[in-house]
Amino acid sequence: MNNTANLTSHQDLWRNMTAANTTWVHRPVEDPVIGSVISVVVIVIVFITMVSLGCTMEVSKIKNYIMKPKGLAIAAIAQYGIMPLTAFCLVKGFQLSDITGVVVLVCGCCPGGIFSNSMALAIHGDMNLSIVMTSCSTMLALGMMPLLLFIYCQGFPSVRNAVPYGEIMLSLVLILVPCSVGIGIKTYRPQYSKRFTKVGMIIMLMFLVGTLILIGVGSGHIILTMMSPSLFAIAGFMPLIGYCFGYVFSSIFRLIHRERRTVSMETGCQNVPLCTTILKVAFPEDVVGPLYLFPTVYLVFQLLEAAIIIVLFRCYQRFKRNEEGKSDSRFQRLHFNTSLLSHKIEKKNKSLQMSGWSLFHIDSTGT
Repeated sequence: MNNTANLTSHQDLWRNMTAANTTWVHRPVEDPVIGSVISVVVIVIVFITMVSLGCTMEVSKIKNYIMKPKGLAIAAIAQYGIMPLTAFCLVKGFQLSDITGVVVLVCGCCPGGIFSNSMALAIHGDMNLSIVMTSCSTMLALGMMPLLLFIYCQGFPSVRNAVPYGEIMLSLVLILVPCSVGIGIKTYRPQYSKRFTKVGMIIMLMFLVGTLILIGVGSGHIILTMMSPSLFAIAGFMPLIGYCFGYVFSSIFRLIHRERRTVSMETGCQNVPLCTTILKVAFPEDVVGPLYLFPTVYLVFQLLEAAIIIVLFRCYQRFKRNEEGKSDSRFQRLHFNTSLLSHKIEKKNKSLQMSGWSLFHIDSTGT
């Protein structure tokens, strides 16, 4: 039995859409040259971004996380435990059909993406832990993704067999090589490291804004017309649950606050391009267009929710600094008043001592 034969007839997946009117939403055929140019541009941007993030890392701290992998173990459990289970619970809670649930589960079983590193930097997380976590998560994906897809996607062997090992290895290379370059810059040319980081973050921010704009212009009307409210809700809940549970889970094991924020970003940010590749490989061409949209919507919610969390955290930090500044100011005024009062008392005591000595001197002379 072909499990993908009736994908487009499920009403919980696509709204106002039947098997008779799906041809116009299929993924358009791309010009190979344009596709190649886009791929090269994305790789270059990712490379520059990872070099800039590598400029924030320290070899000693990386060795410490590798030798004492408590944080890495907690992050791996959160990534491959919380997110797949969250996806599974949401599929059951919204009572999605089998094929629709597979789309969500594939997204939940993916490793952390490189966006988590940029988000960790923006939220003042531990960049050494973030990069090491992403690298380990990507390496673990070689074994964990087939296992998780086997556990959660029973009855869909095409999904289990569609794990793109080549793309996973490419993701790992795009993490390790540029980060090594960044570490080299910080080690041998530390005066340029902050400049590289600033330029890389500006480029990444422009890339993210451009991506969101292109998604809105190119696919916004299709998504709003076709996607069901249940999938919108799931795409919104999944990253938010990942962010929250990642922070809570790391708090239970008493990681410091910087590490908690890092684990939170790593847990909630999924490798969406990897999810898209699996869906394209696992399902026939006549349905890959609609399936392509859920990871895209998930990416939008993932970035927007992370941006909101970062803004709230920055506002909290600024408010806390202002309160600490006011407290320090009050303490300084109190310290100044206390010092002034002590000085007056000391001066008065000295004058009294002098007066007492004068009286004693007069009495002793008898004058």
